[in-house]
Amino acid sequence: MSWYTRAKFGLVRAFLAGGLWCSGLTGLYRFGRFFGTCESLINYKLRRRYRKRLAFIFGPDRFSPAEVRRLTRAWFQRVRCDKIFYLVFDRVPQADMLSRIDFVGRDYVDEGLARGKGVFLSASHAGTHHITTLLLATLGYGISGVRDRKEGAMRLHMQDVFARRCPITHVIRWFFAEEFPRNLFRCLKRNEILGAALDVDRERAPHLRRQSVRIFGQERQWLTGTLQIALRCGATILPFFCASLPGFRFQLIAHEPLVDPASSRDEADLVAEAMQRYADRIEAYIRAHPEHISKV
Repeated sequence: MSWYTRAKFGLVRAFLAGGLWCSGLTGLYRFGRFFGTCESLINYKLRRRYRKRLAFIFGPDRFSPAEVRRLTRAWFQRVRCDKIFYLVFDRVPQADMLSRIDFVGRDYVDEGLARGKGVFLSASHAGTHHITTLLLATLGYGISGVRDRKEGAMRLHMQDVFARRCPITHVIRWFFAEEFPRNLFRCLKRNEILGAALDVDRERAPHLRRQSVRIFGQERQWLTGTLQIALRCGATILPFFCASLPGFRFQLIAHEPLVDPASSRDEADLVAEAMQRYADRIEAYIRAHPEHISKV
């Protein structure tokens, strides 16, 4: 990463840290909403892409023009506030952070760990997936994640910052999607939490396995490698989401297991069933939270 990029993010972080010191998280959140509102008025290309995606998912006549404008503004505000929170995460006191997390379905995660065979969180790119691991670490969970090798400049910069300044994040480990899966097996065999977003349409590597699913009326080919590893380890497989709420509050959502971890059925059938249930969960989540649409 170039010195210019580091300096740029350093200046942004210094500005946001000053705002946090002066007005607290509430004032910083209001600034994020104001910034997002201005961005929704100026960035017409991204605004058009979001509205096109909204019409594709819900149909062109589902929302009135006023509702489309409201949802578009809410989407910009959510994205901007999430980025601001990510940039100041290491400066937020842990006690304050804990008070802002609502964990729905936490019993599913704890029961899965109690089985002793690991937990696989099948996350999604919808919403605040880059903050999810930070929130789980704040709650005391150690977690490993599977990610793309190509990361954005902001995330690369902040991962370096977290490694130096934020002890909470030291329980997070990352593996690259195209690497040999030995580390993923070891993670689940040690009864740890492993997370990955499987809703990836583009081909990361030719050798990675894929499964056809139906979502929003279309056929998609999504990655299945991490899911197959979890099945072979007998891990508990949970669909998992993170919703951004007003005031820098977040709701972690774990649903019931996608498949019975003790099932002896053919692996191909289990993969197909689990992936379709996973796709159904994502579709239901996005329909309930249109402002969390990703990939616009």
